[in-house]
Amino acid sequence: MLMKKLGLPHNAWVVVGDGRKALVLRNEGDEKFPNLKTVDVLNAGDNPATSQLGSDRPGRTSEHGGHHGAVEQTDWHEIAENDFARRIAAALETRHASGDIDALVVVAPPRTLAELRHNFSHALRAKIVAEVNKDLTKHPVHAIERLLTSGGGKQRQ
Repeated sequence: MLMKKLGLPHNAWVVVGDGRKALVLRNEGDEKFPNLKTVDVLNAGDNPATSQLGSDRPGRTSEHGGHHGAVEQTDWHEIAENDFARRIAAALETRHASGDIDALVVVAPPRTLAELRHNFSHALRAKIVAEVNKDLTKHPVHAIERLLTSGGGKQRQ
């Protein structure tokens, strides 16, 4: 699937995150010659699999009439990833409140992208110029820059 080439305006902020790590970048170049620089790196720390976090079996409920039902096991791993997405959003909200963010590009896998979107204020969501549904957190900054500007993003109209 070919994607539209992404234009990164001067001073556009780019957050590249997943459930464990987030890179906060800013374009010190312009649309023609982007130059992403790292502003911050956020880490969630250890987030082991749910099977390592909880060893109890899921509970059961008892309904009237003698029917029993299983209670779904808590996904501690997913809860930790969602908490981290809220931390990313809070960090960006702080920058936005101080007037730093005029344009924002959000790069994350689907679940993290949805959680970030959910936790951004309406004012910050209005600053989003593009969303990229990919996990690029393991790429170096120069590769992220190349991937975004060579046709890796879905631009908002």
